[in-house]
Amino acid sequence: MRILIYSDIHANLPALEAMAAATAGGYDVSVCLGDVVGYGAQPNQTSAWVRAATPTVIRGNHDRACAALHGLQWFNPTAAAAARWTHHVLEEPARQWLDELPAGPLPWEGMSLVHGSPLDEDEYLVEPAQAAGAFAATEIRLQWFGHTHIQGGFEYSEEEVSEFRHGEPGVRQSGSFTLRLQAGARYLLNPGSVGQPRDGDWRAAYAILHQEDDAVTFHRVPYDLAAAQASILQAGLPAALAQRLAKGQ
Repeated sequence: MRILIYSDIHANLPALEAMAAATAGGYDVSVCLGDVVGYGAQPNQTSAWVRAATPTVIRGNHDRACAALHGLQWFNPTAAAAARWTHHVLEEPARQWLDELPAGPLPWEGMSLVHGSPLDEDEYLVEPAQAAGAFAATEIRLQWFGHTHIQGGFEYSEEEVSEFRHGEPGVRQSGSFTLRLQAGARYLLNPGSVGQPRDGDWRAAYAILHQEDDAVTFHRVPYDLAAAQASILQAGLPAALAQRLAKGQ
């Protein structure tokens, strides 16, 4: 089975549409690791697409905040302003769906799905020491997480944790790279952010798990960046949210 794993759309419809076009016919089922909304200007459209296309979705911190204004005290002023704007423009079906999304970690097909960390759904999992704690908490071979907007992850093998990112020299020039899952190793993998990457590459990020081959291919695809930026500015959202898209930050 081919599984599309994606996360952190953040109401960026052009990026989501680019991913959809690039993956059409290329997977059997999809899962979303949260943050469908927040930051971007098209929350109703992205929510509708995910609801229709993806049967398994877990909540992100922006989904929770935008649906019910919970947790805004942890947001910086720009993120909080975007969450309040999103809450105001969300149509009721989208708001209710977001509010009812389950929290991770969620067991699924022998794997685990979470937005932040397996130990805390709101934790940014960025350091090998953090990954070591997550690996120690469970024997699950493959765990998927989002939240950091950084495509890559961690491998645990022979009692050592190693980290890798798409932006490594010699790799980022390509639109994709494949990780072969090794026997005896365990993994925490992040498909990257569809709508707001923060690893220096502005292109939409996602991953496809090829179960028969025991391999994960991480992809990047360009999208209509100018359209995404224009929609943010036209909505009256903070200009920094449009500017950061071009920088992949």
